[in-house]
Amino acid sequence: MKLNEILGTEFPIIQGGMANIATGEFAAAVSNAGALGLIGAGGMNAERLREQIRTCKSLTDKPFGVNIMLMNPAAPEMAQVVIEEEVKVVTTGAGVPSQFVPAWKEAGIKVFPVVPATTLVKRLEPLGVDGFIAEGTESGGHVGELTTMALVPQVCECTDLPVIAAGGIASGRQLAAAFALGACGAQVGTCLLVSQECPIHDNYKQAILKAKDSDTTVTGRSVNAPVRILKNQMSREYLKQERAGASREELEKFTLGSLRRAVFDGDVKKGSLMCGQNAGLLHEIRPLRTILEELCAGCDETVRRLAEEVSQ
Repeated sequence: MKLNEILGTEFPIIQGGMANIATGEFAAAVSNAGALGLIGAGGMNAERLREQIRTCKSLTDKPFGVNIMLMNPAAPEMAQVVIEEEVKVVTTGAGVPSQFVPAWKEAGIKVFPVVPATTLVKRLEPLGVDGFIAEGTESGGHVGELTTMALVPQVCECTDLPVIAAGGIASGRQLAAAFALGACGAQVGTCLLVSQECPIHDNYKQAILKAKDSDTTVTGRSVNAPVRILKNQMSREYLKQERAGASREELEKFTLGSLRRAVFDGDVKKGSLMCGQNAGLLHEIRPLRTILEELCAGCDETVRRLAEEVSQ
């Protein structure tokens, strides 16, 4: 069963829950364009999340969800808010949602944890989650070690639940590859950052459009806080401090507010420009609907062409 059949969406695609970017308004725009929009609760408190959920409800009658970063101190309150506001889908990251899953399932919420390795799959499947988002290290923001190509089939091998591929998907060919690896659909983020509807500063969008395949780097690996971002003045200084042995606390202090500087102020030198390795495939700012249609049409064309080649 494809992801769109599971979620009741037009396209088998989920939007990534990007903190400070995935607002209620943006999630509604994604849902209205045919995918599953997600409100990224990472930079919010519980009441801010409630406001954003209500904003999203006012702008769409299509399915949408919420992504909860479990390292957020407000995660327990947020877990209750999604129940009270009757959210239909929850994705989780940066932690293990074991304590929240039973209440979510009792409330009828579909739960899809983001997993960077198979260990979490084996731990969470018995709790009754609805599937997994297998996110490879190609993605922007918080990343694991395994690539999408390696991770997705291994997650598929250890569970019969639906698996959603994430990380490095920005074209129809890559979406087709996700299906070939066993996924039922995909989660995308970077390719939606350069949509007309995305609320990030235009400087941020232009930086992504100018980026080449090797223009991202991962900061924080040595302190167990890996984040993929575009290379800039901030990333170079961060890596310099990291090599010199700075502590996690010192590095967190150095980057405090850097994502907001990128998103809202357009500071491409000192801001944290979270971005995946697929940026080199992105060349123009387009409507969300166009991006999603091209992803799916390109996927169908790739599958058709491959079928013809195999049959020859």
